[in-house]
Amino acid sequence: MLDDLPRPEPGRPLPPGLHPLLAGRFSPYRFDPSGVVDDHALELLLEAARWAPSAGNSQPWGFRTARPGEADHARVLRHLAPSSARWATDAGLLIVALTRRTVDDSALLYSEFADYDLGQAVAHLTLQAEALGLASHQFRAFDLDALTAEFRPAPGWAIVSMIAVGRAADEPSPARDRRSTGDLRAAPWTHP
Repeated sequence: MLDDLPRPEPGRPLPPGLHPLLAGRFSPYRFDPSGVVDDHALELLLEAARWAPSAGNSQPWGFRTARPGEADHARVLRHLAPSSARWATDAGLLIVALTRRTVDDSALLYSEFADYDLGQAVAHLTLQAEALGLASHQFRAFDLDALTAEFRPAPGWAIVSMIAVGRAADEPSPARDRRSTGDLRAAPWTHP
């Protein structure tokens, strides 16, 4: 079964013990416009997000999905920044990611961890995409105010980011360097 999983890009060895889905994941800057995300794949992506952990099991995330040919797709596209419109337009699925920050329209926090928990749900979704042979690219290059006015999220909810999902039409950059694990432990601390 592991032989069927994606491998990291050529010339980059798989770190021992790291799952191939993690090592093979990348954010493409080109999508194949013929790469359809069907209903089954969409449900699996949302199911993966549904199983993400959250503080107090609050699950403070929501998604608005739009595929080419659907009415919401054109509504989303018109708010993309030129930088993301160049590549996100061809994705088989655009997802608007929202978080529930407050209780309705009050100042009462729904969850102080809402943005963190949304990130967990999106991480689950992106790994499920990899498992399905799809690529994903998270981004924030869109007009947040205009997109919010367009879709009018329910009180207490806020749009945070978007995810383009589809079949990648490019390969990972050979310069996909990551910081070392030692840097991850040391970088944020000012005192030993």
